[in-house]
Amino acid sequence: MISDELVEVYRRNGFVHVPGVIPRGDAERFRAAATAAQDRIADHHHGAAFTQLLQLWRQDDTLRELTFNPDLAGIARRLAGIPLRLWHDQLLIKPPHNGAATEFHQDQPYWPHGNSRHALSAWVALVDVPVERGCMTFIPGSHSLRGLRPQDLTDSGDLFRLAPELAWRERVTVPLRAGDCTFHNAYLAHTATPNLTDDPRIAHVVIYVDADLTYLGAPRHVVTDPLDLTVGQRLPDADFPLVDSRRP
Repeated sequence: MISDELVEVYRRNGFVHVPGVIPRGDAERFRAAATAAQDRIADHHHGAAFTQLLQLWRQDDTLRELTFNPDLAGIARRLAGIPLRLWHDQLLIKPPHNGAATEFHQDQPYWPHGNSRHALSAWVALVDVPVERGCMTFIPGSHSLRGLRPQDLTDSGDLFRLAPELAWRERVTVPLRAGDCTFHNAYLAHTATPNLTDDPRIAHVVIYVDADLTYLGAPRHVVTDPLDLTVGQRLPDADFPLVDSRRP
């Protein structure tokens, strides 16, 4: 589905924009499921920047279909170049006029992963996401920066105090139409603007990780804390399924 050139762009910049991965009609169907799920999904977090609903694949048949979409998986596998498993999925919903950005951060420092060769997120827009509705901005090449602690998503200066050189780097903002997707490396610095519009911003995110990574034990994480894993253990397939890019 994607060219060698696009793979090279991803590996150089740490992200790519792939339009129309999900047909627009399907995006509307998934949006309706996401809207309905807000009232009954057990795993969630409500904050100023967004509402986060986790583990949709376990709790909603329609959103499970999106999480295990073979086209998303195939692109992720091609970009990463290694076998992958699901870390978790999530809905990230910015309510209308939420007034808060999701500040610059990397994803990887939040995860208790050892011996990970690659991890990336597929961020699927289920509604049109212009700049005013909370689209993503990336710092190209920042995925080369490793070893940072988790950053504060509510503090606009936190990442730049840890890595001052990033303040002067190019930033690329990527508005999306419903059904478009960005894939970004787990170490890539990124942010999302506030939602200034009258409608919610709804994105479904699928996080793919190295199929062979091991459990590090720290930091604590909501999807591993209940599982009584042993440090050094390979993630269990039942809780973190291997992804398959083949269509039935």
